[in-house]
Amino acid sequence: MPWLQLKAHIAPEQAETLEELLLAEGATAITLQDAHDDPVFEPERGSTPLWHETVLTGLYDDLEGVDAMLERVHQAWAAEQPEEPCPEIEVELLADRDWEREWMDDFTPLQMGERLWIVPSWHEPPEPGAVNLHLDPGLAFGTGTHPTTALCLAWLDGLAISEALEGQAILDIGTGSGILAIAALKLGAASATGTDIDPQALTASRDNAERNEVAEDALRLSYPEQLDDGEAFPVVVANILAGPLVEMAPMIAGHIAPGGRLALSGILAAQAEEVLQAYREQGLRMDEPVTREGWVRLTGRRPS
Repeated sequence: MPWLQLKAHIAPEQAETLEELLLAEGATAITLQDAHDDPVFEPERGSTPLWHETVLTGLYDDLEGVDAMLERVHQAWAAEQPEEPCPEIEVELLADRDWEREWMDDFTPLQMGERLWIVPSWHEPPEPGAVNLHLDPGLAFGTGTHPTTALCLAWLDGLAISEALEGQAILDIGTGSGILAIAALKLGAASATGTDIDPQALTASRDNAERNEVAEDALRLSYPEQLDDGEAFPVVVANILAGPLVEMAPMIAGHIAPGGRLALSGILAAQAEEVLQAYREQGLRMDEPVTREGWVRLTGRRPS
């Protein structure tokens, strides 16, 4: 079945009005995309930031009466925004395609470090004898495709190769999909604790652990406030954002055991020095940053 697509280049303040008008005309879906690849990092809590120029797209399964619909949208816009002209709306007919198949084709197994692979469920592992983590792409939580997740996975793989992970307990702060905690367990950690403020993340982590045949008692999942204050781990990882990492530095550092190791990511290169300083002030010996595609991984140790 072909689809009708309406597309407009708009300013952020125009998004809400045009979205409501297209939905009122029966849009099956509305998407908002960046027109110029200008990322928005660390928005204010409670805000929904948009780019300086946003592409708003409405998708319709009814191909009849397009001209009349556009006329109604223009009239409704004029009634709501009399001082501002309605954005130009482009009309395009999309041929029917196997969208699910095309989406799946975009995701192939990813190698992290030397022997760890992230493998979507519809693929066979490229190296059956490697450490294969089965995880499907999703919108909300990490799946290994983002540089920050990849940096942390490569660090865990390196610990495993040097036998520094074998039999250890790991704390994963901001666990998301559970990818780092589950990877650590499959690489040889004895136990993992994953914390997150989002209950859906904890559910996703448990589902992914079951998919990867991780024993229920090997992975403990909880909210951050449920951690005991004195509980310390030989390996701690936190892949969140620079602001929370700085704010939470005393808490995160407080959970690192003497001689324990730390990895932090979710940090832009320009933010690295501020985060480094926050953890040096907690008595940690921090290493030089490792950068990938503009994102940084910071590692360090607590003195024994």
